[in-house]
Formats: sequence, C-alpha cells, structure tokens
Amino acid sequence: MKTLTKAEEQIMKVLWKLGDGLLMEIVEAMPDPQPHKNTVATILKTLVEKEFVTIENLGRIHRYHPSVSKEQYSKNSLTTLAKGYFNNSFSNVVSFLVDEKKLSVQDLELLLKQLKKK
Repeated sequence: MKTLTKAEEQIMKVLWKLGDGLLMEIVEAMPDPQPHKNTVATILKTLVEKEFVTIENLGRIHRYHPSVSKEQYSKNSLTTLAKGYFNNSFSNVVSFLVDEKKLSVQDLELLLKQLKKK
C-alpha cells in the first residue's frame, strides 16, 4: 500500500468520517483554516491515482468514496512503522510506548485481557 502525505491523510480522515462526499462537502468538513476547493480537488485527484479513493460520476459533479478503509490504512501504517523503526517487532513498539510513558500499567493489563480473550 502506498503512503499518504499529511494533506492526503487529512482529506482521507474527512472521507472516512463522512463515508463519501461531494467536493464542497469535503471542503466544508475540513478543519479551519479550510483549504481552497481547488487544492482539495487536486489532492482528491492524487488519491484517485493512488487508488485510495474512487469516483462516482453524477453528471457534471463527482461523489468521492474511500476505497481503503481507515482500519486497513492504520494496520499498514503501524506495520510499516514497526518494520522501519522497531526491527519488525511489535513488542519493541510496546516497550517504546511504556518507556515514553505513553502506555500505562492499566493499558497493558487491558491489552493482556484482550489477548487472553482471543
């Protein structure tokens, strides 16, 4: 899976939240300061080329649909992060989060409960 730029990721987050949308619906859902509609249209074109978004033609306007789910992208991003920075080890990722105080004992206990259920 290809990676997204920050701007592309921001638009994908809006699309994932909306489910789909017309150009102006996407622009209006963007956080302030909202980018110009031409900027969003250009980024959407790139997202279509990268196969993250599909277009539904409605006459002269287009409805944009995410073709990659947030879960798929998150999984791929986390796997890429683990591979590139943590020797492909998710336990190294967890250790790093603990060392950085981003993961508490309670969080770890919850993770253990989830693992035991599966």
